[in-house]
Amino acid sequence: MRIGMDIHATSAAAEAPDTALSGEWAAALIHGRRTVLPKRLADPGPDPMQLQRILGAAAAAPDHGERLPWRFVIVPPPARAALGEAFAAALRDRDPQATPEQLAQAREKAFRAPLLLLAVADLGAPGDEIPAAERLVSAGCAIQNLLLMATALGFGSALTSGKAMDSSALRGLFGLREPEQALCFVSIGTIAGAKRGRNRPPVESYVSVLREEP
Repeated sequence: MRIGMDIHATSAAAEAPDTALSGEWAAALIHGRRTVLPKRLADPGPDPMQLQRILGAAAAAPDHGERLPWRFVIVPPPARAALGEAFAAALRDRDPQATPEQLAQAREKAFRAPLLLLAVADLGAPGDEIPAAERLVSAGCAIQNLLLMATALGFGSALTSGKAMDSSALRGLFGLREPEQALCFVSIGTIAGAKRGRNRPPVESYVSVLREEP
């Protein structure tokens, strides 16, 4: 009996993850993630299996109440022209004097990066049990999970937004409902060129300790 228990314990220990190794891998992945501008992301993008892994990573985000307060919309190549027109329409609404060159630049942004996703958050109705702040935190975690999985698979990525996010043209194109908010676009692709990543802030610059009152 003792031998059997020892063998079982040894087998279980062999299957247990090496926390030190896992920690080093996680640190390398997290700190290795860099923003690569969409114009520097080229083909090939993720294949169908890689795309499923990237999208599946979002499901691990914290989700208080299991409301799934976020979703992603893939913008495939055939839909890029429609997105470009939405960008141009948003610019015209903001600046009726926009030049043809400026409108062309707005349209061109829709054609960058092999994989383009729109991240959408459901902010909920007023007085909802799960407040908007928690929903946004969940959405942010889902987005970060996407970025980290893309990095783990060897791709570059970036988040982009801008004044067009709240435009009627973009909301109409994506069919956003009243409680929904377009947060950002997620661009993913093969790194064709990247600048040096920014320096990370030191821990003491963003962490403090609550002191007991004297």
